[in-house]
Amino acid sequence: MGYSQVTLEKQDRIAVVRFDRQNSANTLSFALMRELTAVAEELADDPTLSAIVLTGRADNFCLGMDLKDEEVLQSATGNLSERRRALKIGPKMCNAWEQLEPLTIVAVEGWCAGGGAALAVSCDLRVIAEDTHIYVPEVERGFNMSWGSIPRITNLVGPSRAKRIVVLAEQLSANTAESWGIADYLVAKGTAVEEAMKLARRTAELPPNSVHMCKSAINAHANALNGTSAHADMDQFALIQNSEDCVEGVNAFLEKRDPVYSGR
Repeated sequence: MGYSQVTLEKQDRIAVVRFDRQNSANTLSFALMRELTAVAEELADDPTLSAIVLTGRADNFCLGMDLKDEEVLQSATGNLSERRRALKIGPKMCNAWEQLEPLTIVAVEGWCAGGGAALAVSCDLRVIAEDTHIYVPEVERGFNMSWGSIPRITNLVGPSRAKRIVVLAEQLSANTAESWGIADYLVAKGTAVEEAMKLARRTAELPPNSVHMCKSAINAHANALNGTSAHADMDQFALIQNSEDCVEGVNAFLEKRDPVYSGR
């Protein structure tokens, strides 16, 4: 399958996936999310793989949703059925990556924010460079955090720290992200992909069926209640999308000013 914003390379039992919007923010458009979903589905059909490395640009992994993307803007003005259909694109992408049998390793340089963070925590391991910042700004911008991300983040860092990340929108430095457990390996700037490949090669040396089975067993236990916790987050997003506070949050972000929220 051909992709316009995603590249896929395979090396023995390892696949390397890179995505690039050709801008430093490397934000997620609906088109890019569909490509990332499609490549995950393609990899799911390859029984020879033991590990998959996912990375963004060398300057920034991803700064979240592209709020200026034409398709994103149009989807927000549709009726409830149309908006719900559009709001399934992000969760579908994250679920596709979470359900892969090979070990998935995310290599992060620079910022990993919003939807980029949601994608990163859908995978198994995160290798981050020392200049990385992890940031979940959705509540700050008048939204709720969705895409099934809250149980995934809570599984990694615990409930108190999850509230600091999601509710208070605290920006995590690379050192904090590693000490809290949302990142697994902290490496020198510019080496995240190289270090992720070392982990991938180590995984590829192991018996692939055992890797697949053990990963599936761990995820089945750790994620048993995820669907129960996150089943309504898409509809909560659809509801809050029509609130005055959400409109104010988006406008303030686009206008580069502080929002003033009213609770309406």
